[in-house]
Amino acid sequence: MFKNDLSFVHKYFMAEKQTTFLFVIIGCSAVLLALIFNFLVRTNINFFKGAAVPLLILGLVQAVVGYTVYARSDKQRLDISYNMGLEPATFVRQHELPRMQKVMRNFVIYRYVEIFLFVAGIALFFYFRTNMLHSFWKGFGLSLALMALIIYIADYFAEKRGAEYIDGLMNFTTGK
Repeated sequence: MFKNDLSFVHKYFMAEKQTTFLFVIIGCSAVLLALIFNFLVRTNINFFKGAAVPLLILGLVQAVVGYTVYARSDKQRLDISYNMGLEPATFVRQHELPRMQKVMRNFVIYRYVEIFLFVAGIALFFYFRTNMLHSFWKGFGLSLALMALIIYIADYFAEKRGAEYIDGLMNFTTGK
């Protein structure tokens, strides 16, 4: 990589923008599915009303977070590449590496929360699987586990991209 080659910065933020757009689509789809489950489904009503709750809540979180990251990606990409062009080593050491290290620490927290939600959803689903009086919790558990799994997978790939970006930052500052 050439000392002034900032293509890895553009690649990282463009990939982030593309995947967060997918996150917005998945989140909006989950919200739509929650509304359908809550208002239109007439068979096994309690199961679908239970399934609607995590779909609605986690779908809204996905859509909002996805849109927020999507909307700021271009400006962030341009600002970072501009500042890295002006003062490469200083900007990376003082600003971009600390920012990315915080992002990577947050992924660890997200991972534990997502694993907890997945396990809680599976536990609810299996605990109430034969109890028809509690089908709300069976539906709740199933959709909670599925949404947690989807978010976990998305964050797994985002974390991998983040690690590659940090490697690019390190190589950029050392001139490798």
